[in-house]
Amino acid sequence: MASELGDFLRAGRARVTPDQAGLQTYPREHRRVPGLRREEVAMLAGVSMDYYTRLEQGRERRPSPQVLETLAAVLRLDDDARTYLYRLAEATPVARESPADGVSDDLAELMAAWPDNPAMVFDRAYDVLASNPIADALFCGWRHSRNLLRIVFTDPAARTFYRDWPEVAAGAVAGFRLGYGHDPGHPRVREVLSEMLAASPDFAALWAEHRVRGKSLQRKHFLHPDVGPIELTMQAFEVRASPGRELVVYHAAAGSASAEALALLGSLAASADASEQRRL
Repeated sequence: MASELGDFLRAGRARVTPDQAGLQTYPREHRRVPGLRREEVAMLAGVSMDYYTRLEQGRERRPSPQVLETLAAVLRLDDDARTYLYRLAEATPVARESPADGVSDDLAELMAAWPDNPAMVFDRAYDVLASNPIADALFCGWRHSRNLLRIVFTDPAARTFYRDWPEVAAGAVAGFRLGYGHDPGHPRVREVLSEMLAASPDFAALWAEHRVRGKSLQRKHFLHPDVGPIELTMQAFEVRASPGRELVVYHAAAGSASAEALALLGSLAASADASEQRRL
């Protein structure tokens, strides 16, 4: 039996093109619907095809706020349409998080005080908001991107830089999905998700597994183009003053070859910076 909610969802997906959703299409592909297919909406929303079909057919009438927020983002609903969607589902719209850019001066000063410990702060979209000089050197000046997902999945050098790339890739997607679940309607999170689904089949395959895992104490293995192998311990901390952000700090065992490599990397970066300043 049809419902107003189902009718609204069908009309909404008819208005969104695959290009707008960041989906790849092919010139000769025959599409029987003017907008998105049901399975495409289900994939982008992170729900099963069966569940989304029940929503459109009126057999499921009370989706959770998280599902509603995700559907509002997939269907590119404005604030009025988003509110209307919640009302059809007899739910209360959730407040949207809109954090400021960057990090606090105190946190930036703390990170700068760790010359031998690469440290960075990233958000739910996996955008690196701040990093200290040794982290900049470790990640090669962020020359490919300051988004961690783009680095892992679209930088050709990533599979060499991360010596355990399959584990890093799986962990990155599982962590991204955890943040996505907290705020699936966040515009930047949705933008990164659509971009990665279109850009990387590896990302899309891992995303379809629906694994969820936050960052924890881990060993990371890098192969830096300037100083060679580096093995570091990584720890992640929630930035309580800014929900949705994490501080990641790397540490090399004292007296190890990795500690020496980090020290050399810091020296090389400082020399390069000094040379750049002289040219200016």
